Amino acid sequence: MRTALVIGTGLIGTSAAIALAGRGVTVHLRDHDPARASTAAALGAGTDEAPEGPVDLAIVAVPPAHVAATLAEAMTAGLARGYLDVASVKGGPKRELEALGLDLTAYIGSHPMSGKERSGPLAATADLFEGRPWVLTPTRDTDTEVLNLALELVALCRAVPVVMDADAHDRAVALVSHTPQLVSSMVAARLEEADESAVRLCGQGIRDVTRIAASDPRMWIEILSANPGPVADVLSGVAADLDETVRALRSLQSADESERRDGASGVEDVLRRGNAGRARVPGKHGAAPTAYETVAVLISDQPGELARIFADAGRAGVNIEDVRIEHATGQQAGLVQLMVEPSAAAVLGAALQERGWALRTS
Repeated sequence: MRTALVIGTGLIGTSAAIALAGRGVTVHLRDHDPARASTAAALGAGTDEAPEGPVDLAIVAVPPAHVAATLAEAMTAGLARGYLDVASVKGGPKRELEALGLDLTAYIGSHPMSGKERSGPLAATADLFEGRPWVLTPTRDTDTEVLNLALELVALCRAVPVVMDADAHDRAVALVSHTPQLVSSMVAARLEEADESAVRLCGQGIRDVTRIAASDPRMWIEILSANPGPVADVLSGVAADLDETVRALRSLQSADESERRDGASGVEDVLRRGNAGRARVPGKHGAAPTAYETVAVLISDQPGELARIFADAGRAGVNIEDVRIEHATGQQAGLVQLMVEPSAAAVLGAALQERGWALRTS
């Protein structure tokens, strides 16, 4: 791929453009708001000047509701040899294009499974897609050359290609992306009118659950409007679990011992099924989940403290598999949780204590 046209210079479009431009592809940028295209160009994503002729690949990075119309306009104008969109919903746009009677041999749907709570070109980064799945939804009509262009795009963005049927993709993202967004928002909404004394008690658990609730509502209305049925189906199952859990919790308040046992059993059931589901989430680098041991280190909120911990772990010959930070309430301090292989936990703990770090034991 030598040339590309990115139509839509938001987070995804600009990030892809920056990655391509950084690897030698001549990238042209277009947006309904010329100022956004100029901003993306200033960030190193390419040029906002129109290409002189057809490019190798046109990448349509607009909201799902506008994908089909934008693709149709680009294909009718002959802007590229191949056309690809990066919308988070795939079945709807494909059916809209089919209804328009367009030749879809030059088109392939795609969805990079990566993003941020922030949107717009200023949030874009060249490494947004690195190591992340990038779904491709070719059909029997998709030309091999176009599929190869899509695979080259994924490789240049350092992502991992995953081939799926369009409707199967939409059901999958309803489960692993769209429903979690709504559930996170619903939990966060409980905090809106909560007493300040309760909010001040927020710890890492509520931060984890509500992190994605900070996402742009306008963007999510566009996404959910394009995939309402599959999301509603998943939420129906969640609602059934909620109803049953509420019933079980009410039973725990009963004076009747049999009802309390029944309530405890109901709560335990949902917790155990949650354990089983969580265990299926892929682990590091997409491999099978691994059980790590945590070494918890007390740390002051000072420049260079994290670097010192990592350097001391390196001197001990221990690889940090993952890390989390819990910030103390009302203090310039926190707790760094270092996840390591179980066999390395004792070695790391001893090495850190020897170097003056205070560990928190469970």
